Amino acid sequence: MSDTKTYAGSCHCGQVAYEVEADLSRVISCNCSICRKRGLLLAFVPEGNFHLAQGADALTDYTFNKGVVHHLFCSRCGVGAFGRGTRPDGVTTVAINVRCLDGVDLDALNLRKFDGASL
Repeated sequence: MSDTKTYAGSCHCGQVAYEVEADLSRVISCNCSICRKRGLLLAFVPEGNFHLAQGADALTDYTFNKGVVHHLFCSRCGVGAFGRGTRPDGVTTVAINVRCLDGVDLDALNLRKFDGASL
């Protein structure tokens, strides 16, 4: 059973802000090189559940490895509040950095570990 709610999210300085409908009942803690170094906790949503309210012009894009995930971050404060990627089936997905969502109790999250380091 999903528990989808609408959340507001932003980077540290507020230049990049968004709204997202997300189910935080399964948040991913990945151990790949970038997630580990950035401390990301991720929730994945369909592109239609995400609305960038401001800051498109402030986003800087970083890709590596296969280049299928766009790690976006604010050019002013450096915080990566979300990223975009394409699943193998061609569907565009937005990876939400749950640490950037307002009003979320991080200690109450049910974290699911993902071994991205082995991929």
